[in-house]
Amino acid sequence: MRRIWLVFSQTVTVAVAVLFVVGTFKPEWLSGRGWPIVTRPAGPAVPVSDGQVPVEVATGRLPSQPLSAAAKRAAPAVVSVTASKAPPQLNDPRAADPWFRFFFGPQAQREPQIGLGSGVIVSAEGYLLTNNHVVEGADDIQVRLADGRQAEARLVGTDPETDMAVLKIQMDRLPVVTLGQIEQLQVGDAVLAIGNPFNVGQTVTSGIVSALGRTGLGLSTFENFIQTDAAINPGNSGGALIDVNGNLVGINTAIYSRSGGSMGIGFAIPVDLARQVMEGLVKDGEVTRGWIGVQPRDLDPEFAESFKLPVTEGVLITGVLQDGPASNAGMKPGDVVTRIGGQAVRNTAQLMNAVAALKPRAETVITVQRGDKTVDLPVRVGQRPRASAQQRLPE
Repeated sequence: MRRIWLVFSQTVTVAVAVLFVVGTFKPEWLSGRGWPIVTRPAGPAVPVSDGQVPVEVATGRLPSQPLSAAAKRAAPAVVSVTASKAPPQLNDPRAADPWFRFFFGPQAQREPQIGLGSGVIVSAEGYLLTNNHVVEGADDIQVRLADGRQAEARLVGTDPETDMAVLKIQMDRLPVVTLGQIEQLQVGDAVLAIGNPFNVGQTVTSGIVSALGRTGLGLSTFENFIQTDAAINPGNSGGALIDVNGNLVGINTAIYSRSGGSMGIGFAIPVDLARQVMEGLVKDGEVTRGWIGVQPRDLDPEFAESFKLPVTEGVLITGVLQDGPASNAGMKPGDVVTRIGGQAVRNTAQLMNAVAALKPRAETVITVQRGDKTVDLPVRVGQRPRASAQQRLPE
């Protein structure tokens, strides 16, 4: 009996060993018998990005490219602008003397001054948007389209206080950009800047919206800039800032730079403001804005605490123009404007924009905090005088 048991145990041991070897090295021999086989999935135990070619690329089914589609849609409407200005006349009477010119050579100021920038066609009738500083003082303005066509542009009007200008060209089959909805633009949205930097030719750069409503930069009187990190360089001024759908959302106008080149901080005028300026210039030849004649500054907490004011937000009036609309309404230096026509104002930029949006000769109510009293002042709005780019007028 003991011998039988020993033979049985040895047989079972050998059979188990054979099954183990076959199951490990030749599992397919066992699959035909219906025995379950447990195997581990191929690949690493921890999923990692290994740089494998996506299936769409391997099969030729590439995903859509929204930025390239947006650039293709908007780029034909972005033009290069060349503005030339005649040289000033020399006051030196010797300039006409041939011997003087022989010894001293041609005078540098006799060369025409040429400025380069960009523009955007916004109407099939030939209206273009660009910056005032691109065409300011120009005697001749030439526009070159992306398709190579060129035309002389007529200056419709300028608005130095927003650094905007409107041009018009006569040409058939003009490409036109679609105006976007600025209220839908958000910080972090992808945008493209299109223009002619350094006169190298039309260039497209990409980035995101870094900030909205930038003010206090000292670039213009009315500031409400879109900030972007899309590369903007000299020559991009007046060019287009577009969204991923190819719609115009801004006019590129300035950069923050210590070197003169792009450092990732560029500014664009929002399309709604640009459109408002264009409509005013085309219709009336100027932009009509409201005006009340005050010198404002932001209300700081120290001032509010020193004078024990019950408000912490508003605009401090430091000066009132004599016989101006605000003066005639009874506004005084030291008043803090908190509301204009029922609209709350928290800083100087909001006050300026709110006043500018008012129609001249219209009646409105301006709420001010005067010490511990709240006073409503009925104001008959005046028309803001036209200013040059360097002037600073009372608001």
